Amino acid sequence: MSGQPVTRPSLLIRVRDPGDQQAWQAFVAIYTPLIYGFCRRRDLQDADAADVAQEVMRAVARRMAEFEYQPDKGTFRSWLFTVTRSKLNNFLERLRRQPQGTGRTTIQEFLAAQPNPEQDAEWDRDYRQRLFEWACREVRDEFEDATWQAFWQMAVEGKAGAVVAASLRLSVGAAYVAKSRVLARLRAVIKDIDEDSGCNQAADGAEASATPTTKM
Repeated sequence: MSGQPVTRPSLLIRVRDPGDQQAWQAFVAIYTPLIYGFCRRRDLQDADAADVAQEVMRAVARRMAEFEYQPDKGTFRSWLFTVTRSKLNNFLERLRRQPQGTGRTTIQEFLAAQPNPEQDAEWDRDYRQRLFEWACREVRDEFEDATWQAFWQMAVEGKAGAVVAASLRLSVGAAYVAKSRVLARLRAVIKDIDEDSGCNQAADGAEASATPTTKM
């Protein structure tokens, strides 16, 4: 990797511009799976979780033009959680009042989906994890395979540096340098997504607890 990435406003600022389709597409790709996953863990069926996620994104789209980055007045992730929980509760209330068809969330699932005190911590963890996964996919091709594998095996899989270095035929020092290079790049990409995400936390915390679902 040569040079430094060009500094630009975070994604949360860029999506305020209705003409920046690339920013909006990235925004949808990052946050829709987060919202969908939250709803699925509330025991909603696939179609219902997808519907709620779409409602949240529509509500966010209407409000983002007015968005101002003011971290002292609250974080974006907290606001997104509030919108998500509101739309989920609206859906569940409609569900409670309407007859049920097949393939949709049932009344029993509605009861299981009620809010609980652990939701805030779960949301924050999933939020950081989602940013980390996105950032990994964005930067993977910027690094040689040995560099990426040194990072992935040490940071995500938790393998000892000496073991990883030997398997990749690197010096231990080189393996740690590779890990540091990738983490630095991930922090930069995560900050570009959301300046208030706590980029060090998202990169260092999410990767430490990550469970690889695909080979990177």
